[in-house]
Amino acid sequence: MTAPDRVSTLAETSLQVAMSGSGSSAVKLFLFITVLSFASALVISLSSFARIAIVFSFVRQGLGTPSLPPNQVLLGLAAALTAFVMAPTARVIYRDALSPYLNDAMGPSEAVDAATVPLREFMERQTRTEDLRLFLDASGTAAPAQGEALPMTVVVPAFMVSELTTAFRMGLFVYVPLVLIDLLVASLLMSLGMMMVPPTMISLPIKVGVFLIADGWHLLAAALMRSF
Repeated sequence: MTAPDRVSTLAETSLQVAMSGSGSSAVKLFLFITVLSFASALVISLSSFARIAIVFSFVRQGLGTPSLPPNQVLLGLAAALTAFVMAPTARVIYRDALSPYLNDAMGPSEAVDAATVPLREFMERQTRTEDLRLFLDASGTAAPAQGEALPMTVVVPAFMVSELTTAFRMGLFVYVPLVLIDLLVASLLMSLGMMMVPPTMISLPIKVGVFLIADGWHLLAAALMRSF
């Protein structure tokens, strides 16, 4: 083989390697952008974010401060607590699925299957049996045998329904005592003949004071983390 032929063969080989590498990188970039486009829906549907955000909304409504704390602050705190709660699951997903995929040791379908396992385990721990049974019956899916995994098409909606139920239950326990303070203040004002005074003007500082004395944000964060 002449020198020009060797150069030509070497150039073709280098081009094929470059094209194969760039194709793999392009696919990974495309998948990464696709996941980012659905990031908010995935966080709400597959993590603890929904429960935490709903409980915080109940607290804000119960305090009578619909704009305090601002939405950005509550959502930021909910995201921080979600990251804390989901950190063990995220570490397993990174170790067993994402890292091997980025290192070309695993294909996309295998990575998805590996990432689904710890995520399914987390969701099943938070999902009520009756909700799982509801979607199994609705989909016509037979109950899996001992040791078999439930399909994600059943686990995800059942998990979301269970999260809403748990979040409203926890929010109710926080909301009712605050409403009782409103009723007590309104009754006292009526008994004193001060019907022209808005009850919220008196009850708001009382509720905020009681919430702070009880260290409400600390207790709320602790209760939410323990609930998982």
